Amino acid sequence: MVLSIHEGLTVTRIAVIDYDMGNLHSACKGLEKAGAVPVITDQVADLHAADGVLLPGVGAFDPAMQHLRDRQLVGPIREIVATGKPFLGICVGLQVLFEGSDEGQEPGLGIIRGQIRAFQPEPHITIPHMGWNQLTLTQPNIPLWQNVTTGDWVYFVHSYYPEPTDATIVAATVTHGSQTVTAAIAQNNVMAVQFHPEKSSTIGMQILSNFVSVVNQGAAVLSR
Repeated sequence: MVLSIHEGLTVTRIAVIDYDMGNLHSACKGLEKAGAVPVITDQVADLHAADGVLLPGVGAFDPAMQHLRDRQLVGPIREIVATGKPFLGICVGLQVLFEGSDEGQEPGLGIIRGQIRAFQPEPHITIPHMGWNQLTLTQPNIPLWQNVTTGDWVYFVHSYYPEPTDATIVAATVTHGSQTVTAAIAQNNVMAVQFHPEKSSTIGMQILSNFVSVVNQGAAVLSR
């Protein structure tokens, strides 16, 4: 729920899942600047009580899934998504939404059908794909892209990228070398980005603000 502090002022609570894999400080600072109250937690009750949920991520696929299982969060995350609560995944927090990854052996959350794939080596590109790159928006009208346009620069650090079974959920792509890959997805109430909005300056702040706006509006289903 959005909590009233006094007449004319509300507080939006966004649960930031703590599973020892996320850039929690930067993500929370971004949410605070956007006017939300981040609640860092690994408690299921907090996820249900929050108005929206953010799953950050830094690191590798298998340890991320192991940490989620150790905290008994796999089932609850699936349940939260099923309620229609706005949900944002960042970097590895995007990747674990899928069924599995070339990076490891652990099954993912399976919320999004598809796999996480490795970049293929080619001359004159570096892997990991690290640094600033430009987005191509493939779902330009979704709320997450309000005041964001094709060609805007965001910050990436990754060696793997999502390959959803349903190509219509791809919300943005990025090109690295000759490879054009998924940079963001949007499926119903689930939004996720491979880049780091919390490190992406003004555009990243705009994206986090857009997510907070989605939460504020109680948007349970996004355009596909």
